[in-house]
Amino acid sequence: MDAQIIDRHLDQTLRRTEFDDLGERVQGKVRDNYRQDGRRILITTDRISAFDHVLAQTIPFKGQVLNQTAAYFFKATADLVPNHVLSVPDPNVTVARECTPIPVEFVVRGYLAGHAWREYERGVRTLCGQDLPDGLRRSEKLPTPIPTPTTKAEEGHDHSEMAAEQGLLLVDTKYEFGRTQEGDLVLIDEVHTPDSSRYYYQDGYQERLRRGEPQRQLSKEFVREWLMDHGFQGKEGQEMPDLPDAFRTKVTKRYVELYETVTGASFDPELHPDPEERIHAALVDESLVAPS
Repeated sequence: MDAQIIDRHLDQTLRRTEFDDLGERVQGKVRDNYRQDGRRILITTDRISAFDHVLAQTIPFKGQVLNQTAAYFFKATADLVPNHVLSVPDPNVTVARECTPIPVEFVVRGYLAGHAWREYERGVRTLCGQDLPDGLRRSEKLPTPIPTPTTKAEEGHDHSEMAAEQGLLLVDTKYEFGRTQEGDLVLIDEVHTPDSSRYYYQDGYQERLRRGEPQRQLSKEFVREWLMDHGFQGKEGQEMPDLPDAFRTKVTKRYVELYETVTGASFDPELHPDPEERIHAALVDESLVAPS
């Protein structure tokens, strides 16, 4: 994606929404949720979070990337596990069935990376109840994938294989589940997005591992690493640094690169100068709100 397009939209991002007639509003770290007649309207903003803190700056087109990546994988896995999606009326909007979230996140790790590596590096040898041998290297493939909490994945789509077909390694990912009003268990939130997953490039992986070099990756981890390099890990008393515009542009390019790599499709950015106005029009077309 052209950096000049991103630069022109640094001040035209979607920070938050205020649709009073859409229903009860609940704000998450990244998504604005509205409840309406057994449905939940999820609007994915351009906010970005790290270490459980929402950063002051937004990332252009991030919400669109997240929503469209999740929509792609929800559709690709619908025959394996039901999900909450009803429609995607706008690049930043998903209309879903209202669900009661199960208050557990299922994280599956296939490689020693991120938080798991930082714990291992400081001497921890038990990860989620499973013992790890000494001598593992950063980014090394784990002897077996480690799910948290322990659960056996059903047979069906091999998500690692789906990533491999696009030249990527699925390092770790997070799943969330909920129950519909009818009591059905469904997949909710997001699937295999840059916010919920970490990918390495297959090309050069073994060489970098052998040399002990950091892997080329597509994920939000490099934002966390930038923050740590600038003295912020979300701990009490630490001041959150501002993201420079050049870095914000770099983050957008990473997110777009992941979308295009995992889906095989070109990213078509929504260039409307007022994202909230555009979204309102889509909600009107979906008969979720009345025309202004």
